[in-house]
Amino acid sequence: MFAWVETEKPALSTSPYLNGMTWRPQYRSSKFRHVFGKAATKENCYDGVPITRSVQDNSFCAINPRFLAVITECAGGGAFLVLSVHHTGKVDPQQPRVSGHKGNVLDIKWNPFNDCCIASCSEDATVKVWEIPPHGVYKNITIPWKELQGHSRRVGLIEWHPTANNILFSTAYDYQIMIWNLDCPEPVIKNPVRTISHHPDVVLSLSFNTDGSLLATTCKDRKVRLMESRSGTLLRESNFKTHRASKVLILGNTKMLLTSGTSRYNDRQIALWDQDDLSAPLLEDNLDGSSGVIFPFYDPDTHMLYLAGKGDGNIRYYEISTEKPYIHFLTEYRSQLPQKGLGVMPKRGLDVSSCEVFRFYKLVTIKSLIEPLSMIVPRRSESYQEDLYPMTAGNRPALTAEEWLSGMDKGPVLMSLKPGSQIAESFSDMKAVGNSLENSLDTRRSQGRPGMLQLAYIQDQLEAKESKEDSSCKEDSSHTMDDRIQTHVTNGEDLTLCSPPRTENELRLKFHKQQEEIRRLRELLNHRDVRIKQLELEIKNIKNSQSQSSL
Repeated sequence: MFAWVETEKPALSTSPYLNGMTWRPQYRSSKFRHVFGKAATKENCYDGVPITRSVQDNSFCAINPRFLAVITECAGGGAFLVLSVHHTGKVDPQQPRVSGHKGNVLDIKWNPFNDCCIASCSEDATVKVWEIPPHGVYKNITIPWKELQGHSRRVGLIEWHPTANNILFSTAYDYQIMIWNLDCPEPVIKNPVRTISHHPDVVLSLSFNTDGSLLATTCKDRKVRLMESRSGTLLRESNFKTHRASKVLILGNTKMLLTSGTSRYNDRQIALWDQDDLSAPLLEDNLDGSSGVIFPFYDPDTHMLYLAGKGDGNIRYYEISTEKPYIHFLTEYRSQLPQKGLGVMPKRGLDVSSCEVFRFYKLVTIKSLIEPLSMIVPRRSESYQEDLYPMTAGNRPALTAEEWLSGMDKGPVLMSLKPGSQIAESFSDMKAVGNSLENSLDTRRSQGRPGMLQLAYIQDQLEAKESKEDSSCKEDSSHTMDDRIQTHVTNGEDLTLCSPPRTENELRLKFHKQQEEIRRLRELLNHRDVRIKQLELEIKNIKNSQSQSSL
């Protein structure tokens, strides 16, 4: 247990006003003390998913706000499923898959800056990057967007760079870590931009710091290594004998690392390390005597740490601080269903109206089930809780691949989770109008009669947008009837997909596709309604400020 656990015990009172000694409990104040886990109902789970039987210690699934991907069991080659996050319930056994690998798929990861781009690695010693259609997978995908050939043995782990666009890291059973630049025209890339060769055995995990300048790894030799991610220069290496690390996490900007592994007596154990000194851990904590690997997950916004064991049904969660005792146990979620792997929804996909601060997707192999699990802070108010949702990493890259390779480092581009604050980013035309509006307002605030200038500019922008829409409507009306049918009925897809369904499976796919299209159009209308209200409110505010300045 913790070496300084005495500070957490009840303090002894020696007040002269008491006849004898009494115990006065000391509690640590925390807004996350009462966080609880809420499993989704049966109809909101994904049932009938043939989850892989691989013994690799990976998560086997990846999630973003649009899609859920899970590695599946199949004969002949490797494949994984891509489902819409809203496509809950029973999954069709004949659901189309992404199946271009010649060996079993071992790991999959979504591009953090493109919800329709996913990378996979396999026992066939290749890494493949796939483009998923925005409406989902309705037929088998076998041709990747990029194929990366450089490893000599099976590839076990892949990770995207957290701030640079199209930079991918991979590590294989040839003990190498390779860095790939996907910003090139060739569909097959055979030469990585850099190869890191510091490990004498298989790399077990990779973790970046916030700006992606540092990379921490654990290896089968049970050592922790910290290196520069771009050059591969080894900075520090642990040589501590009593803790054998298997997974590592860099804890945001706290300058600390957390590893999970085993003690010398084979107890499951976590250890906390100073990023600048890996000679000995700051603390070690024995958890239990089970044999499954501990998967650590860290939320830098709430400073909460989640520990989930492979084959366990429970998830422990803690709060991290930069002062002793560093780790504060909060509580534990318990379940009878053991998890084979866990995926995590990015923060921009959470339900902020229910005070959800984290969401897992549990892979339950014994029931062929994927169960969403929400971690919720109990609050009575249904309004947006700003103290729970600080600015967080968004889905826009801070650097291009060339900028990062040239030596630049930048922190992530932050976004607000407040509803309506990021609406304009989903539409390129609204984003352009919003950016030009903001820049113009910033430059004109110092000029005379700012209210008149701002109001005139907003009205000009609205009129320009309306005229642009009118002209586009006129162009559409000049097209032939066949073009209109293809544009509005098929949405630019192949006409063969619009033929009447001949089987029950095709009918079901058509139905799901139609439901997804209806949902997308509803979201589009809602976003535009909110944007119109925002612009009307801005005009009203400027008129009010103008009238006050004239008085």
